Amino acid sequence: MKDAPRRLQGLPSWLLSHAALAGDRLVNEALATEGVRKYHFRVLVALSDDGPLSQAELGRRLAIDRSDMAAVAAELEQRDYIARTRDDRDRRRNVVTITPAGSEALARMDAAIDAAQDTLLAPLSEKERQQLTQLLARLR
Repeated sequence: MKDAPRRLQGLPSWLLSHAALAGDRLVNEALATEGVRKYHFRVLVALSDDGPLSQAELGRRLAIDRSDMAAVAAELEQRDYIARTRDDRDRRRNVVTITPAGSEALARMDAAIDAAQDTLLAPLSEKERQQLTQLLARLR
């Protein structure tokens, strides 16, 4: 990046894309230590924070395609990180719940993600990290 033309180095969009690539690499590496990908992490976070949800609702909330959501749910269920049950009110729906094993795995993933965030943001003070997070949230 230091070899890039000066004009590019002054473009916020260019800087954001390079920071995002670095962050993405660090997060992928962190999650790989648990044998999971970002989809898995996102699903477990949603279930931990929001409680049981239908598989379709999870996909909508997390912007995960229906077929990808089915595959991710199957992978998480195989690891015993989630449980899928038929909705008593609508037998066509699967209700997805995080399991105790899923909660334990999520705690390890959270620690790995925190370490990745610390690595990414190492050049910044705590105050600068908070400011950056607030500014990025405004751009979303």
